[in-house]
Amino acid sequence: MPRIYLSSPHMGGDELSLIQEAFAQNWIAPLGPHVDAFERELAGYVGVGHAAALSSGTGAIHLALRMLGVQRDDEVICSSLTFSASANPIVYEGARPVFIDAERATWNMDPALLAEELERCARHDKLPKAAIVVDLYGQSADWDPIRAACARFDVPIIEDAAEALGADYRGKRCGTFGKLGVFSFNGNKIITTSGGGMLVSDDEALVKRARFLATQARDPAPHYEHSTIGFNYRLSNISAAIGRGQLRVLDARVAARRAVFERYRQALGDLPGVTFMPEAPFGRSTRWLTCLTIDGRAFGASREDVRLALAAKDIEARPVWKPMHLQPVFRECRAVGGAVSADLFARGLCLPSGSQLTTVEQDEVIDIVLACRRAR
Repeated sequence: MPRIYLSSPHMGGDELSLIQEAFAQNWIAPLGPHVDAFERELAGYVGVGHAAALSSGTGAIHLALRMLGVQRDDEVICSSLTFSASANPIVYEGARPVFIDAERATWNMDPALLAEELERCARHDKLPKAAIVVDLYGQSADWDPIRAACARFDVPIIEDAAEALGADYRGKRCGTFGKLGVFSFNGNKIITTSGGGMLVSDDEALVKRARFLATQARDPAPHYEHSTIGFNYRLSNISAAIGRGQLRVLDARVAARRAVFERYRQALGDLPGVTFMPEAPFGRSTRWLTCLTIDGRAFGASREDVRLALAAKDIEARPVWKPMHLQPVFRECRAVGGAVSADLFARGLCLPSGSQLTTVEQDEVIDIVLACRRAR
């Protein structure tokens, strides 16, 4: 069989015609009508006032930190159980991440630990400049207590919803719970522009400023005038055309991934030692990736045994994110808790979850997992 990927791109029906439209209009260079339309359409989908289409989700987080005035030696709260792109932009600005452990109910930032850390910071008169809170693997964080804790100490939130476009919390779309929200359209996400991201906010001034900085901070003038340092972070018109086509099939892609998860759950959920990432009752996950944990003693094989068995059949599966507080590059950064995310990393596995995964391919994955148990 061909290689089975963890999460491969899945094109819909309109991307090519929109790209051809861009070619016909000769809008090939960065910016153009598809960029403007993609911003409007995505903002409308998630229910937020304004959006800036950018070259990556990482760039969106970087600009969000700039918008909130993060500077050298500031501290920024960040989820520990996440991809490094959530934390790296903090260091770009010379600031220091403070990593908060996950809670088992959502695998996202523990609201109680966050509140305790903010209270400790307030007692020492050194509150963080911002908090980056991740919606992990398509699962919303528990936003009510997180927002309440941050509001109490006037700490603005950047919502990293890179993995959660289409998810919701109490009926409201992810990406809308912070001062600024971030999405990613990397090739492995639910929808893709091949590479790209979006910064969203109800604060029009922040989004306009982000667009300015993302376009090399060029001042209004007939020549190239720059009064501040900018970045080359804007999305191309061609990539935005792809994104517009992808956005039209987003709900179908979410439904497909949820169906993939449910099929895995029915086949493997009753096995001893196997526990799937929970879906919190307050929201609807996209199930961007189907994630589970394996207790090796109860199951009869470890997470790594299963991963290697899949790899031997050219099937891509990966451990869950290695927590940031365990990463060598962040070894000197402070962490609050850490045992939960460390345990999820040690036992967690992401199975192939793409929206075009066939039942035959999924059956192969299931059979290999079952065979690992029988072999022991």
